[in-house]
Amino acid sequence: MARLLPQRLAAGLIFASTAAVGACTGGAEVSQGPLNPSYLGIETVLLDGEMVKFRVAMTGARNEADVERYGRCAAAQYALIRGFGFARHVQTQVARTNETWRGDAVYLISAALPRGRHTIDAEVTVMDCGELGIPTV
Repeated sequence: MARLLPQRLAAGLIFASTAAVGACTGGAEVSQGPLNPSYLGIETVLLDGEMVKFRVAMTGARNEADVERYGRCAAAQYALIRGFGFARHVQTQVARTNETWRGDAVYLISAALPRGRHTIDAEVTVMDCGELGIPTV
């Protein structure tokens, strides 16, 4: 019995962890298949000063995270082009029509590391995007 208790506890923790991660997806379609993307382009819209919207489109995405990553890559390169080193994610909306995924990502670009949890270092992010084959602006 003493041996079963730790195993049951471990199994319960694994189940609870899996359930918590599943709850974080917000009902988004999740697939573990290979990524076979076709990046269809980036449109940049200056909203106000340093707040910028990036409209991206792609096919072959596995889930919303792939589309969000494409928007993040666009924001990082744009920040560098404008002479800024950082960006803070404000929001991303993703929609899918048949095989085409579209994302509207809003970022606040800045020279100094902005406050908040969803910040990116533009230079590091652009390098990561290049290694992953994700195009930028």
